[in-house]
Amino acid sequence: MSVMWNLWHGCHKISEGCRHCYVYRRDSLYDKDSRVVTRTAAFDLPLRRRRNGEYRIPPGTRVYTCFTSDFFLAEADEWRTEAWAMIRRRCDLSFVIPTKRIDRFGVALPADWGNGYAHVTIACTIENQEQLEKRLPIFKALPICQKLLLCEPLLGSLDFHGLLTGDIDEVSVGGESGSDARVCDYDWVLDIRRQCIEQGVSFHFHQTGARLRKEGHIYRIRRDLQYSQARRAGIDYEVFR
Repeated sequence: MSVMWNLWHGCHKISEGCRHCYVYRRDSLYDKDSRVVTRTAAFDLPLRRRRNGEYRIPPGTRVYTCFTSDFFLAEADEWRTEAWAMIRRRCDLSFVIPTKRIDRFGVALPADWGNGYAHVTIACTIENQEQLEKRLPIFKALPICQKLLLCEPLLGSLDFHGLLTGDIDEVSVGGESGSDARVCDYDWVLDIRRQCIEQGVSFHFHQTGARLRKEGHIYRIRRDLQYSQARRAGIDYEVFR
């Protein structure tokens, strides 16, 4: 079971992967300015209870966190301490936190973080070689016990230079969604998979994106099929540690 928890909404584009941001795309339908960062009504969602006293989000649920913003966004610094406190309290849940701002990871980090909370996965997002060179060394050096490398939207081939070692638990790859989506080449996906296998790191192809190039042909893939088509490829690789 999984749920989405968006503590705050709004963000600022900082790299090429942000060009066709789905949050901006969706907000534009309602004349909403995605650059305005606001705390949402769902801020305290993990702590909400039913009338019988049980948590509305039951133990064991995976909580995908802050997908309409960035957890480490500067405008959210005043709320992050309280957010971490809720995450710490709900250690019976599994939190996944993606970010393009891994360089700001240490801002308002809990005092008892140590080498990381076992129930928290930090997903560092990279979309091209430039961001790999910039973000991956920072990510690898941080005290995080659950590390996911999220290559989405994948905009080009990636060379990890053998850096997929030790503390990277999984690499997950996906193309870009939306009517203006840039092409994701299946050969790029397979090459990332090859590097993962060589380094003994789990690999997951979680979505194709809207435009997938395979064997020289570009396929247009409907949004509702992008995840299932990736699964049908059958190329996931799992390492048991």
